[in-house]
Amino acid sequence: MEFSYSKLSVSFFIFLFALKANAQDSPQDYVDAHNAARSQVGVPNIAWDDTVAAFAQSYADQRKADCQLIHSGGGGKYGENLAGSTGDLSGADAVKLWVDEKADYDYNSNSCAAGKQCGHYTQVVWRNSIRVGCAKVKCNNGGTFIGCNYDPPGNYVGEKPWKESDDNDDGLMSYIICSK
Repeated sequence: MEFSYSKLSVSFFIFLFALKANAQDSPQDYVDAHNAARSQVGVPNIAWDDTVAAFAQSYADQRKADCQLIHSGGGGKYGENLAGSTGDLSGADAVKLWVDEKADYDYNSNSCAAGKQCGHYTQVVWRNSIRVGCAKVKCNNGGTFIGCNYDPPGNYVGEKPWKESDDNDDGLMSYIICSK
């Protein structure tokens, strides 16, 4: 009887490990991570799109052999963010890496801090990008490659990712009146 409990315990542990390994990689996990960042700046939610995801998957499959973070060019119609790791990386963690670039983005000057990247962040929150599709592959070297594509693309030179008025949908200005 001990053997059965032991075998059951090992099976349960493997199940939990597999569940954890696949955690935060569903389409909804990608969408939720994007929309959490988008809500902070008042832009509309982004939605999962199977066509965009198929493009992301096709390109991710091409990167399995080398796991290099080389942009696809979006097929000429999609924006793109890439992330990679020497080990496992969840989709939600990839989006977090991009969103963490917010600290290096200055809205007023619409630029990144000197020597920093912030274009991944601005693509995540780009107001006109309303569809996203992402893919994750385990590379031949054991690393992880994750790509998300955006439709329509963002990061147009000279344009800000959102308008400050985007967070006030009724178009009315808000005033705070303080009194002693």
